Amino acid sequence: MSFADLPFDVGPVYEGERIRGNQMYIELGGPKVEKHFELVRVKKDKEIEDGKITIIGPNIKDMEEGGRYPIGILVEVSGPELEEDLEAVFERRVHEFCNFVNGIMHLNQRYTNWMRLSKSLIQKGFDDLTMLGTVLIRLYKAELPIIKKAQVTLITDPKKIEEPYEFAMGIYDKRDERARTIHDEDVDMYYGCVLCQSFAPTHACCITPDRTSLCGSINWFDARAAAKVDPKGPQEIAS
Repeated sequence: MSFADLPFDVGPVYEGERIRGNQMYIELGGPKVEKHFELVRVKKDKEIEDGKITIIGPNIKDMEEGGRYPIGILVEVSGPELEEDLEAVFERRVHEFCNFVNGIMHLNQRYTNWMRLSKSLIQKGFDDLTMLGTVLIRLYKAELPIIKKAQVTLITDPKKIEEPYEFAMGIYDKRDERARTIHDEDVDMYYGCVLCQSFAPTHACCITPDRTSLCGSINWFDARAAAKVDPKGPQEIAS
């Protein structure tokens, strides 16, 4: 996998990068923006146009320096081994993969996602959000080989994000309700998670049916699916 065609560096070495207010070109999502989300959906193969990237709303060149804008990130994937239980697992990788970009800081998940793009990234030539979509698609397919096709939609229009936002909230509620149906005494396996160690190097979570990860994004069903699909990944069976 190569990113030589892009004008910026991409790699795990940039995880944990902080972008302060005076370094920021624009902010996407975050506590001062009303509606934002990131969602991954498993689709049928025929519903995916592999590599397609759609931008709905203003692009980088249309944004004012120092401005704040909504951001909706919808990643749709397909593959013969994929199932709905994996959606939340894949979704959490948005955080990781965005942070691979030198000049992007990504925090949180779901409807609390928060991104900052640095001035230096824009100066290098990051003038099109399609580049972020390209990074996401390549990393999803490279890091998770069971994903065979992927397409990305990025929404920055405050009006057009409303309907997808409500749809995403419904998906989150459905997942959370399912997680409330089991308890610690109903299972014989717990899971560990170290996904946040790029930002909190000494931190680790023990995930059980009654105890989600401290970030709030990984429940027991998610951890079980993640450990199955990527045994050497950030979620594993707790010893």
